[in-house]
Amino acid sequence: MQAALIPASGHRLSQGATAAVLLLHGGRADALNPPPRLNLPALRMRPFATAVTRATAHDDVLVAHVRYRYRGWNGDHAHPVADVRRALDELRAVAGAIPVVLVGHSMGGRAALRAAEDPQVEGVVALAPWCPPGEPTAHLRTRAVVALHDEHDRVTRAADTWAYLARARKAEARVRGVRMPRGGHAMIGDAGVWHRIAGGAAAALLGLAPFPDGLPGPAGLGLGGHAGQDGLDGDTIGPPGPQW
Repeated sequence: MQAALIPASGHRLSQGATAAVLLLHGGRADALNPPPRLNLPALRMRPFATAVTRATAHDDVLVAHVRYRYRGWNGDHAHPVADVRRALDELRAVAGAIPVVLVGHSMGGRAALRAAEDPQVEGVVALAPWCPPGEPTAHLRTRAVVALHDEHDRVTRAADTWAYLARARKAEARVRGVRMPRGGHAMIGDAGVWHRIAGGAAAALLGLAPFPDGLPGPAGLGLGGHAGQDGLDGDTIGPPGPQW
């Protein structure tokens, strides 16, 4: 079986890693074939890997991609979640129990949020995630979740993301939703802003840097610039709860 952990350009898995950021690309609801050789969802995550690398430079942070065995989520099989768990096992076998942040887009965002039950996972940066109603959140207690979504997204629903964050907060997760004004599901419009916020948030969740440009830190700073700020209830973005 192929390794599930693929170091990003300029990185290698070693005992010297002090933390890790793993990136998870999107996929399909149902597909039992492997991702194609020319995999656009995977290519879409490369600039995010670059942004995370820049944000965590000089801190011995491994940045790596998760390789999927199957292209789809595939119902109760939740195949990409199993792949994330394999990647975390591979990381532990070499670097030990170092802190990890998961950055996932679309299906990869759903997989990252599910896999956050692993004790090494400090937090998740979810990009236009697929958060269907009823998606579990109890396992996110004490975890941190930052979700970015454009409400014009026609593939996954931003309203589902905000509802998911509301449930996660009730489960005592530290959460923040960032309403992106452009980008759609592919995060093309204002791509550089998506990359910068995601990279900075990953570094901040590892405790390596302050949150970028008004993104909330533990003191509960309000959002600014490209984010909305109102009460978190259903499909709106809200001020942080007491934990964040």
